[in-house]
Amino acid sequence: MYRLMEKRPGKGKTPAAPALTPRQKQILHLITQGHTSREIADQLQISVQTVEVHRFNLMRRLEVRNVAQLIRQALLLKYLPKNYPANSRVS
Repeated sequence: MYRLMEKRPGKGKTPAAPALTPRQKQILHLITQGHTSREIADQLQISVQTVEVHRFNLMRRLEVRNVAQLIRQALLLKYLPKNYPANSRVS
């Protein structure tokens, strides 16, 4: 958490968003909807291990350690719409 706080932008500045591949964006969207790796794998017809690799790469690229930080960072970097919680699945 301290690491995220250190990289906070100044007033009016938005942090530079690292480029994500289309598949990473797709995986990110499904993660933020609350899908498990198994559900994502079934939906995209890929292996669970492939989903886990994408998740790992997303978290490394966005410099986060858990899904809560991943969602927060995705919101800050505008990978998710402003009304993000409104279009999420609740388990």
